[in-house]
Amino acid sequence: HVQLVESGGGSVQAGGSLRLSCIVSGLTYRLYYMAWFRQAPGNEREGVAAINDDGRTFYTDSVKGRFNITKAEDKKTLYLHMNGLKPEDTAMYRCAAARYYGGFWAFAPQYHLWGQGTQVTVS
Repeated sequence: HVQLVESGGGSVQAGGSLRLSCIVSGLTYRLYYMAWFRQAPGNEREGVAAINDDGRTFYTDSVKGRFNITKAEDKKTLYLHMNGLKPEDTAMYRCAAARYYGGFWAFAPQYHLWGQGTQVTVS
């Protein structure tokens, strides 16, 4: 079965950088979107960034210019390069994958595969 496993989270000071990775295993079909979502305690889940099968990228406004989403050529690893981190970026970050187009990239119900998450803490 398909698994998404994230890594790369940690604790950093404001202004620092982290790179999150999401390894996809067991995949036997193409994906339309791969994305990163985050959720802080007491907050709604938020789409952070996504990349579609054509390589087009999408970002929520608060991370534009600071975060960069990429995927490996074999499309089995998704990355989120985070620079200029702020305390408000503190959250559990989860990668997600959608097999079919289901609308706006940040529409969470279209994502049928989710990782367990990796914690990012910025102080």
